[in-house]
Amino acid sequence: MSSDPSSHGPGSPTSAGSAAPVSPPSSPGHRAHGAGPEPLARLAPLALGALGIVYGDIGTSPLYALRDCFSGEHGITPTPANVLGVLSLVFWSLIIVISVKYLGFVMRADNRGEGGILALLALVVQRGGREGSGARRMVLLTLGLFGAALLYGDGVITPAVSVLSAVEGLSVATPLFTPYVVPIALVILLALFLVQRKGTGGIGRVFGPLMVVWFTIIAVLGLHEMSGNLSVLQAVLPTHAVRFFVHNGWHGFLVLGAVFLVVTGGEALYADMGHFGYRPIRLAWFALVLPALLLNYFGQGALLLRDPSAATNPFFHLAPDWALYPLVALATAATVIASQALISGVFSLTRQAIQLGYWPRLEVVHTSAEEQGQIYLPGVNIALLLGVMLVVLGFRSSTALTAAYGIAVTATMAVTTCLAYVVARERWGMRRSVLVPLASVFLAVDLAFFGANFIKVAHGGWLPLTMGVILFTLMTTWKRGRELLGQKLRASSLGLRDLLESFGDNAPHRVPGTAIFMTGNPEIAPSAMLHNLKHNKVLHEQTLLLTISTEDVPHVPSAERVTVENLPMGMRRITARYGFMDDPSIPDILKRCREAGLPFNVMSTSFFLGRETLIVSRNPGMARWREAVFVWMSRNARSATAFFRIPPNRVVELGAQVEL
Repeated sequence: MSSDPSSHGPGSPTSAGSAAPVSPPSSPGHRAHGAGPEPLARLAPLALGALGIVYGDIGTSPLYALRDCFSGEHGITPTPANVLGVLSLVFWSLIIVISVKYLGFVMRADNRGEGGILALLALVVQRGGREGSGARRMVLLTLGLFGAALLYGDGVITPAVSVLSAVEGLSVATPLFTPYVVPIALVILLALFLVQRKGTGGIGRVFGPLMVVWFTIIAVLGLHEMSGNLSVLQAVLPTHAVRFFVHNGWHGFLVLGAVFLVVTGGEALYADMGHFGYRPIRLAWFALVLPALLLNYFGQGALLLRDPSAATNPFFHLAPDWALYPLVALATAATVIASQALISGVFSLTRQAIQLGYWPRLEVVHTSAEEQGQIYLPGVNIALLLGVMLVVLGFRSSTALTAAYGIAVTATMAVTTCLAYVVARERWGMRRSVLVPLASVFLAVDLAFFGANFIKVAHGGWLPLTMGVILFTLMTTWKRGRELLGQKLRASSLGLRDLLESFGDNAPHRVPGTAIFMTGNPEIAPSAMLHNLKHNKVLHEQTLLLTISTEDVPHVPSAERVTVENLPMGMRRITARYGFMDDPSIPDILKRCREAGLPFNVMSTSFFLGRETLIVSRNPGMARWREAVFVWMSRNARSATAFFRIPPNRVVELGAQVEL
C-alpha cells in the first residue's frame, strides 16, 4: 500500500494472495501440528509467560461469577440443589468451551502460528476468495468483522469490571470503604493506561510469577473450604445441571448468563496464541489454571452450602479476616494483569485491521526493540481510557457492569465457531459426519449463552452492542470507501505500459538522482508520476515504482519480502509484501533493495506521494452520510510519510481533488 488512495495495504484494499506461499514464521512455542513433543524445559518458561498474558481474564472470573449467579440481577436462592446445579454448569462450561472447543479444536486453526478472529477470518478468506461464491464470502466477512468489532466493547468493559470487582473487596472488610471504591478504581485504571506508553516488557517479567501466586492462593482458599464439605464434588455429574434447568425453568436459563462469566477469557486464549504457541498455553491450562479455578469455584460452593448469606461476595468471604486486605491487593494486581491483556489485544486487533484495510492509518509505537508484538497506539489508548472511565462512572459497581458483560463475547464466540467450522471442512478436510455433531454442540452452547445474555440488553448489554455496531460501520465504511476511491482513480488513470509507449522517440528529459513513486496497482502509472511529467516534464535517472501489499498471512519472511523487476527506460518495479501483523517500513524496504544490488543514495532520493482531497459527490457510491464519515476518517488518518517512516525532508507531495 502507498499514499496513493488506490494502493493496497494499510487503510486500503489489500492484494492478498498475490504472493507465493510463504513458510510459517518461527514463533515461540509454535510447531507444526503433529510434530514431536517439545521438551518440558522449553515449554515451562513459555507456559509461565502464558499465565501472565493469556489467563488474566479467565483467571479473575472467580471474583464475580458465582456472586452474580446467586445475588446478581437474576440471582437464584443458594439452596443445596441450586448450588450443585450452578457448580455443575460451571464445571461443564469450562470443560466444553475452554478445554475442548478452544484448546482442542479452535486453536488448531492457526494462521501461520497466529490466532484471533481476524487471523481466522483471513484464513477463511484465503480459501473462500478462490473457491467460494461472492455471497458466501460476504457473509463470512460480515460475521468476522462484526465479531472483531464486538471485541472492542470487551476491551472497554473488562478493565472496568475486573478492577471494580477487586477493589470492592475493601467493602467486605469494612463498609467505610464503600464510598471510595469508585475513586480508587478510577485512579488504578488511570495509572494503568498512563503506563502503556512505557511498554509491557518490564512489567511482563513479573506477570507470570504473580499469576502463579494468584492461582495458588485461590486454589488453597477453595480447597480449605471444600475440605469441610466434599459433597460439592457431586457437581461433576451433569445430572445436577439438568435438574437445575428442570426445577428452575426460565429463571435457571437466565442464570446461565452469569455462569458464562467463568469462560469470558476464552477468546483471549486464541488471540494470544501467536505469542506463546498452543502447547505452552495448553500446558498452563491443564497443569495449573483449570485445577485452581475448579477448586476455587467448588470452595465457593461449599461456603454457600455452609453460609448462604455469603452470596453477596463469596470469593472474599473465603478468606479469613487477617488475609482480606492482602487478598484485595493481590486481586487488584491480578485484575490489572487481566486488563493489560485486553488492552494489548485491542492494540494488536487494531493493527491487524489497519493492515487488512479496515481501518485508517494510525500511529503505531514499538515499545520493545526485541519483541515485535509489543506495540502502543496512542490514539486507541486515549479512546479506551475515556471509554473505561465513562463506563465506571456510569455503572459504578461490578454487579451493574456484569449486566453489560458477556453479550459481546458470546456473539464473538459463536462467530469463531462458524469460521472454525469452515476452516476445518475446507482446509483440513474433516468429514461432515464428525465435524457437524462437534460444531453443533459448540454452537448450541454458544447460542445458549448468547440467548441468556441477550436478556441483559435493557440492563446494560446495549453498550457493547452499540459499540460493536458503530465500529463495524466505521470498518466497513472505510473498506468500501477505499474501494470506491480506487475505482475512481483507476478509471481516470493511465496504464504504465501505455505511458511508456506514448513516449516513443521523445523520451522525457532525465535528471540526476532517484525518484520513488508509491502506487497500489503496479500496472498503472502513479498519479504523482503523471503530475510530475505534466508540470516538470522530467524523469529521474533512476525511477522506482513501489507497491506495498498486505497478505492474508501474519508474517512474510524477510527473504521473500521484497522483489525487484526491471522495466523499460531504466525504470524498476519494487514489490514489498508484508503480513497483517508486520509493519511496512520504507527504511526496511530500502535496506533490502540495497541487499538485492539496487544502488542509490538516500540523500539524492526523492519520494513522490499523491495526496488527494476528497469531495462528497452528488451521486455517491454509498449513502451520503457514509461518504461524509469516510471523508472525515481520511482527513484524520496518519500521513503516509509518518506511517511508512519516510524521511520527511525527502518527500514531494502532489495533490488533486477527487470526487467520490
